[in-house]
Amino acid sequence: MAPTGNSRPTVDPLPKGGRLSTSAGEHLRPKLEKRQQFEQGQPINAKGNGAPITGGTNRYLDLQNPDNLGAQSTDSGSVPNLKWSFSDSKMRIFPGGWVREQVITDLPASHDIAGAQLHLTKGAVRELHWHRTAEWGYLYDGRVRISAVDENGDHQVDDLEVGDIWYFPKGQAHTIQGLADSNEWLLAFDDGNFGALGTTFNVDDWIAHTPKSVLAKNFGVNESLFDNLPTPNPYIYKGPDPSSVEPDIPNPNGELQGNSSYTYHLSQQTITPAPGRGGTIAIVDSRNFPIATTIASAIVTLEPGGLRELHWHPNAEEWLYFHRGQARATVFLGSGAARTFDFSAGDTAVFPDNSGHYVENTSKNETLVWIELYKSERVADVSLTQWLALTPQDIVASTLKIPLEIVKGLKKEKQLLLRKGVSG
Repeated sequence: MAPTGNSRPTVDPLPKGGRLSTSAGEHLRPKLEKRQQFEQGQPINAKGNGAPITGGTNRYLDLQNPDNLGAQSTDSGSVPNLKWSFSDSKMRIFPGGWVREQVITDLPASHDIAGAQLHLTKGAVRELHWHRTAEWGYLYDGRVRISAVDENGDHQVDDLEVGDIWYFPKGQAHTIQGLADSNEWLLAFDDGNFGALGTTFNVDDWIAHTPKSVLAKNFGVNESLFDNLPTPNPYIYKGPDPSSVEPDIPNPNGELQGNSSYTYHLSQQTITPAPGRGGTIAIVDSRNFPIATTIASAIVTLEPGGLRELHWHPNAEEWLYFHRGQARATVFLGSGAARTFDFSAGDTAVFPDNSGHYVENTSKNETLVWIELYKSERVADVSLTQWLALTPQDIVASTLKIPLEIVKGLKKEKQLLLRKGVSG
């Protein structure tokens, strides 16, 4: 079920304003056809309100984001930007790979989670390091070998396939090597301010800034051994051929396995359709991945035209990465404030703590794939439909001004992913 691919919408150009048409039945009298033009990149609604953009604008972004132009009449109030594209992030390239990040300075509303994409070629190594935050990873291309050691000297070396997940707790030493020709994954950290000084510590950077006499005393070797230290902070470098690396290391202390394992092989799990029959949700949190106590995740697929039902999360803000397809979501912040966003592959987003929202697949033929992350030990959501169905029916009917029979028909079980044309 691993997500792959990338997509961007394509739209044909359109006239700036209304169009004149004639009809023989109207004796060729001209008639101005009023119609909305959001899908053509112009802020004009079906009533003819608005006007064409005649000044400077990014036409391609306007076409991608019709809801920014005012397409949703239910949007209201002042809602901050809740979206960032990895394509807007600065790419850092190295021998053997690259990385690009989204941190709080890119998306100020994302307090809990920062994200990154990282790519390694075969044999390349994300050098030995640790963080003051926890690290979560999802492999969507290739194969990688992770290696980690905890504060007790227990260690783990494990090879991961597409769809597998890892979690390194705060301060745990680790490294990652690419095993396939192309290897790429999503990274997440449980602090939106991941780019701050004092967050990531690379081992050769530390050694390069330590006196040689101290290094010699610490390791019990001659100072001359450190005459050819690597360039400080290489981040990614071309490592040894993976086939020549011996992954089995005798350890008198122990191995990180069972509930202490830093890896979760989702690729080996059977994922069943979610309630509502519109797709799948694979939840990986501390209930099935015990070590992951600060980042809970859900990997979601949604059929074309399907809907992730209206809901909110009672325990954390939600961070999202859209891997494939096109989507739309409206975020409700209370007090009459709501804003709709359009998403495509490579976009990230944050839905503030306890905000109401949905996610809709706006594609006619492509499955939507995204990942949800929470700074929490578990994934939790409250279904709007389920709440209404389990509340005294007369109260719901009088509150929403709808017939009592409609309330009685609401489903009492969550319908997480609704198929197109299927009522919750």
